[in-house]
Amino acid sequence: MTVFESRQTIKRPVADVYSFISDFNNHRQLMPENISGWSSSKDEARFSIQNMANLALKISNRIENQTVVIVPGQQVPFQVEMRWVVTDLGDGHTEAILTVSAELNMMMKMMASGPLKKLTEHQTSQLKTILG
Repeated sequence: MTVFESRQTIKRPVADVYSFISDFNNHRQLMPENISGWSSSKDEARFSIQNMANLALKISNRIENQTVVIVPGQQVPFQVEMRWVVTDLGDGHTEAILTVSAELNMMMKMMASGPLKKLTEHQTSQLKTILG
């Protein structure tokens, strides 16, 4: 299993951060610019990555003010899971951690590691920019 992780401290209460990440309608704001054709509901999202693939994701599990787990909504070439964990740091601050775990063979690891690492860093950075 290959794991990519990024974390940010956000100057908002944990309930605010959790509320944002637990609704897929907000995730478009976290995505890089090479995403197109975005459509979403609270639980699912569909989009295209420029020159790569069409993807569908769904939220498979939510633990209020703690965790949001995202998995593929359709068949994919490798198993992948995105897990947001939010922790109340007190004083109105929250730590948000995005972990992407992927079952990659050697070839896929060479191709996908860079983009997956950039994605995790981009999403946590965008979350901090949007929410403070």
